[in-house]
Formats: sequence, C-alpha cells, structure tokens
Amino acid sequence: MNDFKRDIAIGLMFFIGILGFIAGEFVVSTVMFAAATIFTNIAVNRSLQS
Repeated sequence: MNDFKRDIAIGLMFFIGILGFIAGEFVVSTVMFAAATIFTNIAVNRSLQS
C-alpha cells in the first residue's frame, strides 16, 4: 500500500471514529480510533526503519 492510500485509509478510520462518537456509538468510535492509531504506528515505524 503506497503512502497516499495508507493516509486515506487512516483518515477514513479517524473520520468514522468521529462520526461514531457524535452518533453515540462509542464501541464503533473506540475501535476506529484504535485501528487508526495502530496503523499510524506501523507506518511510522516502517518509515523509521527504512
């Protein structure tokens, strides 16, 4: 996955998390925020190692 697609995926997860939080779906928002955090950490660690 190239950088642009990864950034779009992380942004969408974060946006869905915000929408879920506003709608009161706290489980959905928590999962989306956690997934965005994990994918961001993976992307940062890969860029630091290479």
